[in-house]
Amino acid sequence: MFVIDTQFSNANIARTVRFTEKIFNELSVVTEKHEISFNALVLQCCRYALDHLPESEECSE
Repeated sequence: MFVIDTQFSNANIARTVRFTEKIFNELSVVTEKHEISFNALVLQCCRYALDHLPESEECSE
C-alpha cells in the first residue's frame, strides 16, 4: 500500500525529469491534497516502485 510520508525532505541530488501533462497534473493534485512538496512525492513514488520490483528486475547496488 502506498502511504504518503515526508522522509524524503532532505534530498540533495538535483535531476531533471520530464513528465507527461496528465501525470504531472495527477501528481500535483496529490501534493496539494497531502500538503507535501512535488519533489517529496516523486521520491516516494520512486522508492515504492523500486521496493516492489520483482526480484528478477532488481538492480544491484
